[in-house]
Amino acid sequence: MEEYESFFEIVEKTSKLFKELNKQPVRVISHLDADGITACAIIIKALQREQIPLSSSIIKQLTSDILKELSKEDYPCYIFTDLGSSSLSEIKKILSHKTIFILDHHKMEDVKPEPINLIHPHLFNIDGSKEISASGIAYLFAKSLNKKNEDLAHLAIIGAIGDIQEYKGFKHLNNKILEDAIKIKKIKVITGLRIFGAQTRPIHKVLEYSTDPFIPGITGSEENALNFLNELGINPREGNQFKKLVNLSEEELKRLITGIILKRLNKIESPDDVLGPVYILGEEENENPTKDAKEFSTLLNACGRLNKESLGLGLCLGDKKIKEMALKTLTQYKKEITGAINWFYKNRNTEKVIEKTGFTIINAEDQIRDTLIGTLSSILSKSNIYQEDTFILSLAHTLDGQTKVSFRTTNKNPDLDLKQILSEITQKVGYETGGHKSAAGAVISQEKEAIFIKSAIEILKQKTMEEVIG
Repeated sequence: MEEYESFFEIVEKTSKLFKELNKQPVRVISHLDADGITACAIIIKALQREQIPLSSSIIKQLTSDILKELSKEDYPCYIFTDLGSSSLSEIKKILSHKTIFILDHHKMEDVKPEPINLIHPHLFNIDGSKEISASGIAYLFAKSLNKKNEDLAHLAIIGAIGDIQEYKGFKHLNNKILEDAIKIKKIKVITGLRIFGAQTRPIHKVLEYSTDPFIPGITGSEENALNFLNELGINPREGNQFKKLVNLSEEELKRLITGIILKRLNKIESPDDVLGPVYILGEEENENPTKDAKEFSTLLNACGRLNKESLGLGLCLGDKKIKEMALKTLTQYKKEITGAINWFYKNRNTEKVIEKTGFTIINAEDQIRDTLIGTLSSILSKSNIYQEDTFILSLAHTLDGQTKVSFRTTNKNPDLDLKQILSEITQKVGYETGGHKSAAGAVISQEKEAIFIKSAIEILKQKTMEEVIG
């Protein structure tokens, strides 16, 4: 297909231009989520393989102040991954004396990228929210530099999963990257329960906390989860230890799968959605969060969201000491997520949680970390708390006196563009929106919160009516 051929041509052309820099020192800047961390790790590994001096930073957001600080540094070459394409004008202006490479998949600023060397799927009408993430682009760039970098394909798959680009398999470009990871036995794909925590959590806890897929009557109740296992003839214990999903026999697993599907029958549109591909990392230890690619991506998100992104980077780079520290971060992350969910339930029916037909607005202020507010929105959008066509808009204060906004929906319509809708709201208060069609965000000043929420209510009411009429 022509668009993919053109995309790969740009990857080859850009890597060739990079090689012509003759091993000049490189500054790498990336985003703090799983996709950004894996993208950064891929570039670091690729540069180390070429013996190119480098320095890296993981950041929450690319701002003018950060660009000004970067402009003062001595590096002649800068590589931005998982950010930068929405700031092309500022980068060109502030870093005009530098050689710039941007490997990104977010919505682009509508300007010509030249003289920036940009690899971006949207330039070729390839959907960057579903077909390839920043870590995937970083991988293809690295592979073009040196075929030995095929051993980094698994990191790109972890990044894509972290960016919610997997659903019962991958689309075109991501799938090609997966094929590379399978070929060199970095990843093994099995068909199994598409449920989080199979490697690490006791089975009853896996069932209790399962929101995607949701299990009616089981999700949210430890007691019901234990009773459910007993009814299926599955002993949740082995000696003094609780069994994990990976400890079940083949027969027990079959009974569990059948039981879950029957629980979802007549209540969920696709009761067998619990089954699908599971991505197992071949070189990782069993019953470890890094064994399952989905759990690995969650661990990286935990590091980023708790301002410990260096641990996530070290984890991807294979540092064993850092791995132990990162695993402790996951425990803290789970506690904070649980605290965020509990805060939400406690504040329903107050002015902090506005619940209307078709939309919910959550204003957590300083009660939930701004780096976790998007995670809360995602969890709520995948639960059964709200009906299918509900927008979820969440706000939390940042440490520098601003407000982080996160926008999700329970609506499965692939044509629904959350970034466009949020842009309509943020433009009313003079701000811009980032993210994708399926997950959008913004940063506004705290002084504009009340006006923003008023504008959001008006526009979301209108959008809800359009969905109903449509």
